[in-house]
Amino acid sequence: MLKVGKAKPEHALDQDPARSYTLPARFYTDPDIFAAEREAIFYRGWHMACHANDLAEVGSYVTAAIFDQKVFICRGKDNVLRGFYNVCAHRAHELLAGSGKAKVITCPYHAWSYHLTGELRSARGSEDLPGFDHGEFCLTPVRVETYGHIVFFNLDDEAKAAADTFEGLDAELDAQIPGFATMQRRQTFSSTIEANWKVAVDNFVECYHCAPAHPAFADLVDLNTYHSTCHAQYSSHIGSGVRPDNKAYTFDPKAPVQKSAFWWLWPMSTVNLTPGDTAVSLFWFNPISPTRTELLAISYTPDGKSTPQLDAASEYAGTILSDEDNRLCESVQRGMASRGYKQGRFVVDAKRSAISEHAVHHFHQLVADALNWRKTGAKG
Repeated sequence: MLKVGKAKPEHALDQDPARSYTLPARFYTDPDIFAAEREAIFYRGWHMACHANDLAEVGSYVTAAIFDQKVFICRGKDNVLRGFYNVCAHRAHELLAGSGKAKVITCPYHAWSYHLTGELRSARGSEDLPGFDHGEFCLTPVRVETYGHIVFFNLDDEAKAAADTFEGLDAELDAQIPGFATMQRRQTFSSTIEANWKVAVDNFVECYHCAPAHPAFADLVDLNTYHSTCHAQYSSHIGSGVRPDNKAYTFDPKAPVQKSAFWWLWPMSTVNLTPGDTAVSLFWFNPISPTRTELLAISYTPDGKSTPQLDAASEYAGTILSDEDNRLCESVQRGMASRGYKQGRFVVDAKRSAISEHAVHHFHQLVADALNWRKTGAKG
């Protein structure tokens, strides 16, 4: 036993979650580690942009970002979906904001315009410039793929395809979410928390905290039926038992969705289905600094409209549940900076039940792999 005041050794991750320590606290506070994550994780991972139906029409576009890199995705006149860095080739002004429709992409600064294919269409006043080549000033493309009715982007041209990265996810989403393929946008949401992005993911992929920290959620979902399953680069979290009469929000016992289902996708995207009338949200984290993270979400329903029950569910999720989670995450972030904490252990059970933190371990392994950090032990 270590004496009080003695420095604690730093343990490597063990591949057996029941034996493993967590990532050390410095992974949540160190600017150098955050910078390494930027190159090894942020710029190499698949990130959500929207549901495919948001970009169904020619000229439709959405903007997205990962850390400091902003992109936009649009559907061309040839019906092809393309992504580009959201920056003008003239003098670096951002081109688009939000979402919408456009026949051409026009920079609001000096009115250079681009075709939906990214080619320069016009550069005002450039007609008499010696050696000016329109082909030299096309937009820089970003890789875009649609998988499981979700549009993803990736800044790494060499990355494995989204369908291979998240193999099996598309079938899960179709099986678990009624009418997911035809969903329409309902509303958007964004906020910021004072916590590292990994604190937010850690919190999302375990429900060990649900009973003590989310009493209304624990009344909504029967945690005895809650199980988490880890796949190569995503995890699913399904609660098959729910209570229509509960402290979070009430819903019809005959409503279309009689379960809770959540998916986390490496590195920081999530899909969320809650009991009641059909609605799904795409929710993701965008790192801002080692201690600050932006939260963004888009919700979808079969017709893009709400219901009184969905309004009540949104009120619960957007105020009570999110406030509870934000307080938890921000407290953990403060704790990560404490000299009294260096590293923890995972609580894991063989049933992979609601109290099991094996999905957090799975996430930590992926972080360690991406950063080439040491691990030990055999798989358990």
